[in-house]
Amino acid sequence: MTGLSPAEKYASYASDKKRPVLRDFAAAYPFALDGFQVEACRRIEDGHGVLVAAPTGSGKTLVGEFAVHLALATGRKCFYTTPIKALSNQKFHDLVDRYGPDKVGLLTGDNVVNGEAPVVVMTTEVLRNMLYAGSRTLLGLGFVVMDEVHYLADRARGAVWEEVIIHLPESVSLVSLSATVSNAEEFGEWLQTVRGDTATIVEERRPVPLYQHVMVGKRMLDLFASSDIDAAAGFVKEGAPVNDELVKLARDDWASSRIRDRRTPKDRRGGRGKPGQRRQVGNGRRIWIPSRVDVVDRLDRDGLLPAIVFVFSRVGCDAAVQQCVQANLRLTTPDERDEIREYVEEATEHLPSEDRHVLGYHDFLEALTRGIAAHHAGMLPAFKEVVEELFTRGLVKAVFATETLALGINMPARTVVIEKLDKWNGETHADITPGEYTQLTGRAGRRGLDVEGHGVVLWQPGMNPRELAGLASTRTYPLRSSFAPSYNMAVNLVHQFGRERARELLELSFAQFQADKAVVGLARQLRKAEEALDGYAQAAVCDRGDFMEYARMRQRISELEKGAAKARRADRREEAVTSLEALRPGDVIEVPTGKFAGYAVVIDPGTSGEGPRPLVLTAERQARRLSITDFPTPVVALTRLKVPRNFSSRNPQMRRDLASALRSRTHDLAPPPPGRRASAGSGGVDSSTNGEVDRLRKELKSHPCHGCPDREDHARWAERWFKLDREARTLRRRVEERTNTVARQFDRVCEVLTDLDYLDGETVTERGQRLMRLYSDMDLVTAEALRADVFDGLSTAGVAAALSVLVFEARRPDDDAPRVPGGPTRPVIEELVRIAGRVQALERQHRLDFTRLPDLGFAWATYRWAEGDDLDDVLGATDLAAGDFVRWVKQVIDLAGQVADAAGAGPVRDAARDVVRALRRGVVAYSAVE
Repeated sequence: MTGLSPAEKYASYASDKKRPVLRDFAAAYPFALDGFQVEACRRIEDGHGVLVAAPTGSGKTLVGEFAVHLALATGRKCFYTTPIKALSNQKFHDLVDRYGPDKVGLLTGDNVVNGEAPVVVMTTEVLRNMLYAGSRTLLGLGFVVMDEVHYLADRARGAVWEEVIIHLPESVSLVSLSATVSNAEEFGEWLQTVRGDTATIVEERRPVPLYQHVMVGKRMLDLFASSDIDAAAGFVKEGAPVNDELVKLARDDWASSRIRDRRTPKDRRGGRGKPGQRRQVGNGRRIWIPSRVDVVDRLDRDGLLPAIVFVFSRVGCDAAVQQCVQANLRLTTPDERDEIREYVEEATEHLPSEDRHVLGYHDFLEALTRGIAAHHAGMLPAFKEVVEELFTRGLVKAVFATETLALGINMPARTVVIEKLDKWNGETHADITPGEYTQLTGRAGRRGLDVEGHGVVLWQPGMNPRELAGLASTRTYPLRSSFAPSYNMAVNLVHQFGRERARELLELSFAQFQADKAVVGLARQLRKAEEALDGYAQAAVCDRGDFMEYARMRQRISELEKGAAKARRADRREEAVTSLEALRPGDVIEVPTGKFAGYAVVIDPGTSGEGPRPLVLTAERQARRLSITDFPTPVVALTRLKVPRNFSSRNPQMRRDLASALRSRTHDLAPPPPGRRASAGSGGVDSSTNGEVDRLRKELKSHPCHGCPDREDHARWAERWFKLDREARTLRRRVEERTNTVARQFDRVCEVLTDLDYLDGETVTERGQRLMRLYSDMDLVTAEALRADVFDGLSTAGVAAALSVLVFEARRPDDDAPRVPGGPTRPVIEELVRIAGRVQALERQHRLDFTRLPDLGFAWATYRWAEGDDLDDVLGATDLAAGDFVRWVKQVIDLAGQVADAAGAGPVRDAARDVVRALRRGVVAYSAVE
């Protein structure tokens, strides 16, 4: 409360006296709570829901912890939900340390610890499932904390957050914690709509100021030039001046690349190169691309450790650790090394000794004792937990991590380093977004430990400092709903509420709320357009007759003539495509228009599904791939020329020789007569169109308005009316498309379920009740497999392998055919693929696209693990890292549990439970987190 006037201190004291729980809670902390924390806690104690949007590391989780404290103080329950199991485990341990093991439980699907405790930490999916099942655990629930609630934008799992928010009982107070998003007020308005009284509290200032830098070689340069940058703000204001030295470096780098491309022999050109290599620039100076070892060493010398270095590649993270070890980098004291070794040995003592070698335990320990570690999803969960704990203790000084570390896990650092500004998104290398940049750099600056935090981006060839400044000066990202009704959601909602009420509930989703808000703006535009249309029509009134009728006749004539011209163009284009498809290598053609007009020889016809794109060599030695736009008229081969079989368009000498032969061959060749080219596709309006136009022209001349002296003035207003009417129709269609979009999709889902006999009107059938217990993204395929009894008679390992194809998704496509278990398992897996195909076909009929084809890439590994093979042998048969293997096995276990619940008493339930027992062994059994 420092800095307050006596009157303000008294007012604060009087306010807190009315809130004894908050007073006691705040007294347990060695520091004064920030203003936004106090405001949020006061609102919660007064009985309101809250949405807190604040920067990463600002302490917003303290608000969630107050909800826990208030629940215990008032004899109610509190559920603390998180998006990932790792965060659930971390929060569980934090709360156990504070309130004791008797009062705190954990539910993460594969872990149940004291599930009936007054405070239970869980993943959001677990709470969703409890709501649908009407679990008795919900009795007495007073508060739900939704940590990282901005995760509802996640395409794959975000809908779960909205389901929970909509379906929680009204008596439950919702505490939503979000990273800073630019539309927090909009999200808060939606929460107010569906949950009642909800306060939106936005904090944009960081508790620890953040300074932004670029590391060029071993030099650390400020990103921004101005010294009055507000580093405590959650973002830098747009337009902040960029460091002139960085701009000059970028300019020199660009100039040097141009000179190098023109003058340096190909085999001596420097590409991007390995981190740490030097490159010569145009003015003779040298720029270092900093190596990972250089980065850590520089941060260590400047007192900027501990640091998280985001690499965006699992392989890159492991390689970075290896590079630091090979460079003999040591960041720890002898006492710290002893403490690290003791902790690691204690934390991993449960790991089977025979598995430690294949898990890389000894290399892992060696790096840790030096204060260096990796952190990514491919690591064994137990190893990740060790890294997190040692980093939090300050014993690990440098962690090379993928961006998954930025999601909620409490691992703040003094410095955050971003190696590159692009990452692989599963399909392509894409630039990171302002929101991702803010989330990553937000980890820099430890509250109570650091005076300031530092965000460092490593220099890369082609870097644009102004674009980087744009990332650092944009107010993160808007929160966009990813909500869509699923098959499991549909049967659960219809079972609980009936179809009409379920439809109404889905209209409450944030997705529909955002669509409706957009509709408000569109409707306003439409209303203005309709008012203007009335004015235009009035201005076109003619005293001689109905001028709009006359104008429509003129409009119809124009449309017919334009349509005929368009048809002629389409005919010419079709003829041009056909002529291009007939070309062969060696054909000499004349390119009629464009930059490369003139004679050319065809190197490759380039026919594909996207249309012909011939690769040609011109007489000027230019090798270019052309498109249909270069050929407005059909093309014919004028003569032929022999193209060497080994011809390479990238070889200058080969281009020179072939272009010379082309000039010789066409020297005496006259271009095709203009008439021949123009005749292709020529022709007038067809007879039916011609007759219609003649009839309309006669009617036009006989219309009373034709002789009006103000005819063209009226016509201008009518033309404005027609143009605005087209725009209004477009707006009307957009409004209709956005209205009730979620409900319409729900109707389509219900139609699919009705066709498959999972729903019968307002009733969930017996088959549908099975589907109610299946929560995976392949829920309907799994239900159809149970319906067809495909798992009957399979061994435990066979059922495990078959279930794996319904959960596994390879990170990257693999052209090689995956290995699949033989015997009776193979036809079952093939049948699952056929079932998925049938579901996809039915979805297409109903304009849905939910179901993917099964991925067979994990079937063999799952089969062998269920058979009891050693970890070394199983991992040797797959290219998966240990952490990925454990995570996918746990997902198979999770689905097996769902199948056991859905199948009912019988052999399939027994087999599914056997799968759970067979898979949960060794490193899988000892891994507590995802």
